[in-house]
Amino acid sequence: MDKVLFLVSAFLLVWGLRLQSDPASASKGNKYASVGMLIAIISAIIMPIENSYDNYSWILIPIVFSASIGYIIAKKIEMTSMPQMVSIFNGLGGLSAVLLSFTEINKWLSYTELYPQFVIVVLLVSLFIGSVAFTGSLLAFAKLDGYKWSEKLTLPFQHIINLILLVSIIILSFLFIDNSADTNYLYILIAISLLYGVFFVAPIGGADMPVVISLLNSFTGITAALTGVIFDNKVMLLGGILVGAAGTILTVLMCQAMNRSLLNVLVGGFSSSGSSSKSSEQGDIKEITDSDFAVQLFYSQKVIIVPGYGLAVAQAQKLCKEIQEVLESNDVEVKYAIHPVAGRMPGHMNVLLAEADVDYSKLIELDEANSDFKSTDVAVIIGANDVVNPDAIDDTASPLYGMPILKVWESNSTVVLKRSMSAGYAGVQNPLFFRENNKMYFGDAKDSLQRLSTELKNL
Repeated sequence: MDKVLFLVSAFLLVWGLRLQSDPASASKGNKYASVGMLIAIISAIIMPIENSYDNYSWILIPIVFSASIGYIIAKKIEMTSMPQMVSIFNGLGGLSAVLLSFTEINKWLSYTELYPQFVIVVLLVSLFIGSVAFTGSLLAFAKLDGYKWSEKLTLPFQHIINLILLVSIIILSFLFIDNSADTNYLYILIAISLLYGVFFVAPIGGADMPVVISLLNSFTGITAALTGVIFDNKVMLLGGILVGAAGTILTVLMCQAMNRSLLNVLVGGFSSSGSSSKSSEQGDIKEITDSDFAVQLFYSQKVIIVPGYGLAVAQAQKLCKEIQEVLESNDVEVKYAIHPVAGRMPGHMNVLLAEADVDYSKLIELDEANSDFKSTDVAVIIGANDVVNPDAIDDTASPLYGMPILKVWESNSTVVLKRSMSAGYAGVQNPLFFRENNKMYFGDAKDSLQRLSTELKNL
């Protein structure tokens, strides 16, 4: 029976992942994968209970308790906090791997004939990677949530310290395998692995968090796959491979989107305190009034909206959709240009706009958007900064240099919605604000779009 359930579960997981590759079917794919995971959990429960019915309470109570917590959090979480939730849940996945590995190693210490030595090596690897995923994800959560202390964890010679910690972990692993009677090696190994997770993420700037989240997610997938090998659980092995591979591929794609290597990201290429060689003030800015903005949009032929994290913070995506509908009723073509690293997690803007029921066909990726800007009347930038910064092309001293960006300035005109003239997440000023064909529309994105919507409806 359990083999049949494993087969069904594996199919649903693979098929669900396949559907998630297309935005139009992503929601359906997520449901299929969820059902597949539920079946996998049921099949995993059946196996140890066949000869020990006393295990029911120890298994079912934690499942019900944790599932209830997860449901409550998922229902209440705001879209702006989705990256933090992903980090926390990913960290808990790493912690699970640590606990499972630790439990099985302790079993082996009592019954050395239980596992051959190579299995213990696999368990130690799983323990290490799970520890890094756990503490690294917690620190990523702190960075994403804006905790000031999380920005001050870097030390002089940070990367040398990381190397020393990594070498220590390898040496301790060999010492433990060679002398398993001394469990102190194991406890020290766990402690250093957890510490390494903190130091691994500490030097990475906030702007690189989408890449870090993807990488840590792949780590958790690897631990799941390793655990599947130990327990001979085909679904856990398959799921781990899928998560690990998907996380790794996504990490590579995110790095390509920023035109940087993974090594450059890991050594802290971006930071919140970065600076450009250019002066922060590069000329005069021009503001636009509510009525002028509305008229400009209403009588345009083509408008491209560039959403950013500011839109997510303001929770203004539904107002954005409302403005889109008003413009389309006047035969204005409206599209949304999506930068791969806009927001705080991969696909953040796609999910945000999906929440407002924006048609996926209106979302265009970077290359297509850059081709369309030349024929665009107005490009509206809402809460985005670094992904539309010309310094990525023009200023070799900028930390953004080389990063593929949306060339919004090639439109006939641009309007930037921002709270203030503050720098973006990379810590550099945006010369776009001072260009001749740009105007600024200051204020909270939700309030600004509400005023704009009212003006458009009155035309």
